Amino acid sequence: MTKWLSVIGIGEDGLAGLNAAARSLIDHAEILVGGDRHLAMLPELSADQRSRLMWTSPIESTIQQIISCRGKSVCVLASGDPLWFGIGTTLLKRIPIEEILIIPSSSTFSLICARLGWSLNEVETLSLCGRPASLLQTYIYPNAKLLILSSGKETPQIVGNMLCDRNFSNSKITVLEHLNGEKERIISNIANQYQNFPEFADLNAIAVECIPNSNAKILSRMVGLPDDAYHHDGQLTKCEVRAITLSALAPNAGELLWDVGAGCGSISIEWTRSHPRCQAIAIEKSRTHFIAENAIVLGTPNLKIIEGKAPEVLQGLPMPDAIFIGGGATVPDLFETCWKNLRSQGRLVANVVTLEGEQKLFQWQQKYGGTLTQISISRAEAIGSFLGWKPMRPVTQWQVIKP
Repeated sequence: MTKWLSVIGIGEDGLAGLNAAARSLIDHAEILVGGDRHLAMLPELSADQRSRLMWTSPIESTIQQIISCRGKSVCVLASGDPLWFGIGTTLLKRIPIEEILIIPSSSTFSLICARLGWSLNEVETLSLCGRPASLLQTYIYPNAKLLILSSGKETPQIVGNMLCDRNFSNSKITVLEHLNGEKERIISNIANQYQNFPEFADLNAIAVECIPNSNAKILSRMVGLPDDAYHHDGQLTKCEVRAITLSALAPNAGELLWDVGAGCGSISIEWTRSHPRCQAIAIEKSRTHFIAENAIVLGTPNLKIIEGKAPEVLQGLPMPDAIFIGGGATVPDLFETCWKNLRSQGRLVANVVTLEGEQKLFQWQQKYGGTLTQISISRAEAIGSFLGWKPMRPVTQWQVIKP
């Protein structure tokens, strides 16, 4: 099919910064699509009376208008690289690449690296534009170099506050406004001096060099976070068991987990922390406030939380790649519902601490195969002036792959 839709990346230098091919696509388009800033780069309507579509909120209505124009020549004006946290990615979910021609400009991230002398392959990139600021939490670690697309002029202060709250107040923040344009401005300061920052332009990006204070609490992206990283009422999979469980669940980028009987959400949160594209649904009947709080603090605000009793609330959920049953193994039809919905070659892991739960796992293992493991952990605790081992309650775990 003819490529009727073009997506052109534009920098702050406007049309003058485009190559001949991009200019030709814009000049010959019947319909032009963009935001205020990009459409303002075009000739005045009095001189150019072609149809113009402006992005609306929600954006889906504008995308529907674009799709309805299939067969006409449509040109979307985008920022920088449209496929790096840009509109190009959104459009490709609805329109095949065979119908789209994409011409990127230098991304904001590339321009920041060029200004600061950073290597693009050694930085972490994320967007806080239209996304929860708490996403930043998982990216804060010693010596990290972060490049952040801002949601507006308030974002630098939000980033500064978050760094200080995590005891990374010595970190260096650089705010870059209107990159590659006539109004370009670069301002640097230390995170704990954010109150001395000037007012920034809405169009800004942020670079951060993460430097921890001596008392900073470092949270690894690896599984098995300390138990005190979570707010809970005791219903918490302990860190050693959590690490073993997530190893059995084996998260891969882009996969979806059902965390059934999620407690305070530790399994689904650490599954999601393992990779930015991992997704999870936490199903819990009574502790969802703990899950919501922990998800924000630990940088997984997009964790989906469903309050209710399984298996009833499992109906209609998207097919998972893995399922963890952390509670309710003895509930009638719970396993059968999970097994029916699990994709072929998906992983199921169940943990129990009661004899009745063990009986269920043994029955399932006899019928479906898989591996039964008992996990016994002891921690050293004081016995008078000495130390002795205090055993934790043993956990029986069953893991199985669906044929």
